[in-house]
Amino acid sequence: MLEVGPDGSGRPPPAVRATAAPEVFMRRPVGLVLIGLGAFFLTLAPLVRFYVADQVVVAPLNRYQVTSLESKGSTYFDEADLKLKTGVTLLAKNTVRGDVRANEGNDDIAVWDSTTNIYNQEKPDKPVQIQGYRIAFDRRTGVLTNCCGANVDGDNGVRMTGYGLLFPIANVQKKDYPFYDMTTKQTAPMQFNAVEKVHGLTAYRFTQTIPLTKTAALDAKLPAKMLGLPEDAGSQKVDRYTEAYNTVWVDPRTGIPVKHRENIRSTVRTADGRGSMIVAQADLITVDRDQKGLVDMANSTALQIDMVRSYIPAAGVLLGLIMLFVGGHFGMGRREAPPLEAPRRPDGKFGDMTPAGPPRPSGPPGPSKPSAVPTESAAPVVPSAGPPESRRPAPRSQRQQRKAAGPAKRR
Repeated sequence: MLEVGPDGSGRPPPAVRATAAPEVFMRRPVGLVLIGLGAFFLTLAPLVRFYVADQVVVAPLNRYQVTSLESKGSTYFDEADLKLKTGVTLLAKNTVRGDVRANEGNDDIAVWDSTTNIYNQEKPDKPVQIQGYRIAFDRRTGVLTNCCGANVDGDNGVRMTGYGLLFPIANVQKKDYPFYDMTTKQTAPMQFNAVEKVHGLTAYRFTQTIPLTKTAALDAKLPAKMLGLPEDAGSQKVDRYTEAYNTVWVDPRTGIPVKHRENIRSTVRTADGRGSMIVAQADLITVDRDQKGLVDMANSTALQIDMVRSYIPAAGVLLGLIMLFVGGHFGMGRREAPPLEAPRRPDGKFGDMTPAGPPRPSGPPGPSKPSAVPTESAAPVVPSAGPPESRRPAPRSQRQQRKAAGPAKRR
């Protein structure tokens, strides 16, 4: 209970109020600020997860990537020497480059150019085969679209469908996907086979079978002997055919392929199919160095996707709940007043600062005696600030005597 102050009120002395006030009155503003921040983070979490993530998790417009594949024990026809060479090592260098201006201002579409140069390791300046194409695809899904000058080896009349260089962006499932084959210019299913490890990364393995398909009609004629026909058959007109068995290991978190294997067989055949010759036969596999580089890129991209899809939203929810709880405790919780400090008297000692009253009579306590009715002579003299007035005659009745003695008793 608070003691009565010098002014007769129930407030503590000024020195005590100055000590207790800051701690009590600063809690509510701090609590309200924390509640506001908590609500902000709770609102930010779903915004990042369902809006920002959709804007960020997309294929890049500007992409530059060089990948090498190698095939040992390969066979190909050397046009310079007009001989079929076997047991050679073929290398394939694939370069992907994004064209940021080709999408005509539509940033939902990415345009990438790809060039593959296959050559003999011993004769790098003499390519065995060169293939180039341009693809345009949706940056959020990876699905191909026919715009922005998409072509295969300069053929703008091709109609691409399905997927091209990438799988579904950050959403690869264990199912089959239609993939467009640039060599045969047709779409064939990419079938899910198994889950395997590629340099520590858990990848989905897909395979695609390209049946024997006519890819070009050649104007040149080849000797019958080269086609395995009798010499008296004379030179024969031939067409080019290709068949392939492709295997792709893809990171399911990002849709980025981390390893390729292309088992291709290209031949020339006569119209009746009796004469044929191998033009190129190779089993191209991504070199180990580039596999590691693709795995690192996939891991880095997966971390960025997890940041906007999981880590930042979860941290926002957790931080928001903590701030709401702490802010509610500070801003709305009741708290007992801190204990009051004892006031210091003018002499430097601690104790009561109320003015001292009249001295109490000393002596052993005894039975209280009824006080006598005050008379005129016992009435106290009340000082007056004004000029002295003439004394009135004493009241004659008891009622008037008690009324006159009242202020003395109250004091």
